[in-house]
Amino acid sequence: MSVSRETLRKLPKAELHVHLDGSLRPETLVELAKDQKVKLPVTDPVALAERMHVTDARNLVEYLDRFKITLSVMQRPEPLERIAYELVEDGVKDGVRYMEIRYSPILHTHKGMPLAETVEAPLRGLRRAEKAFGVKTGLIICGIRNMSPDTSLELAALTVAYKGKGVVAFDLAGAEYNFPAKKHKEAFYKVIDAHVGATIHAGEAYGAESIAQALHYCRADRIGHGTKLYESPELEAYITDRRIPLEICLTSNVQTRAVPSYEEHPVRRYFDLGIVVSLNTDNRLMSATTLTEEYWLAHKKLGFTRREIDRMIVYGFESAFLPWREKQAMVAEVKKRLEAIA
Repeated sequence: MSVSRETLRKLPKAELHVHLDGSLRPETLVELAKDQKVKLPVTDPVALAERMHVTDARNLVEYLDRFKITLSVMQRPEPLERIAYELVEDGVKDGVRYMEIRYSPILHTHKGMPLAETVEAPLRGLRRAEKAFGVKTGLIICGIRNMSPDTSLELAALTVAYKGKGVVAFDLAGAEYNFPAKKHKEAFYKVIDAHVGATIHAGEAYGAESIAQALHYCRADRIGHGTKLYESPELEAYITDRRIPLEICLTSNVQTRAVPSYEEHPVRRYFDLGIVVSLNTDNRLMSATTLTEEYWLAHKKLGFTRREIDRMIVYGFESAFLPWREKQAMVAEVKKRLEAIA
């Protein structure tokens, strides 16, 4: 039976992979640019949304080029707090009940904002949003593959400093090809030694070897994307057997040419193999998507049934960087709500 978009919107969902600097409201981007005297390509919010929507990228690096625009207005505390709050608010309207937001603090220091304040500001926004909307959130700090491993180590120390204060994990993002994760392993050792979660972008713009490095050199608990995992059936089995979650982002994978089309996305294969997969937006602005839309695409393009969608949703909550008892309570509540929505 067909599932409607409205039903999918009502379902309680977890968003595990969404970038703060890739998910601004176009109206907010225009307002912030005006206040800060930053020049934008266009100033009409509708036209700006169209300009920021990536439809012409030939690879991940070209997709990431749009972030120069959003980062230009995110060099002060107030915008970071506002954008974090609004992202949660937008998620709530989309049925999201748990959201982990990721970003790299170092990218917000170009005008002198102290590194600690680049973390405090979005955390203030998330705390306000949790209180206003009755949801749960977490912040993930990202190292950048094409920056110095020393920078990643500094960001790992920042992650550890905010353990238990709203930061739930450490990540490695940015250009993947020619920038191996293993060069940043010391940063992950620091995080792991402090018993903090780790997730790594891998297998998006490079192959299964990149995923293996994320797991074996950096001890990632989850894999961001993992699109090219199918290149190694042995690694597929390893990930399946150890229940290592994949944070799947359908739309952005098509945009970055990680896959030729929605219909050819390997998430169908991974789910059928029994791999733990969840759907995510990656970047709501650049990908012009919502979490509801990602599940709708899985339903229409890849044949996921309502029962399978519910299973993926539960996978998302089960994969959250949360204390086990808190997570179990959330999963139980989500299962009840899913059963109650026809």
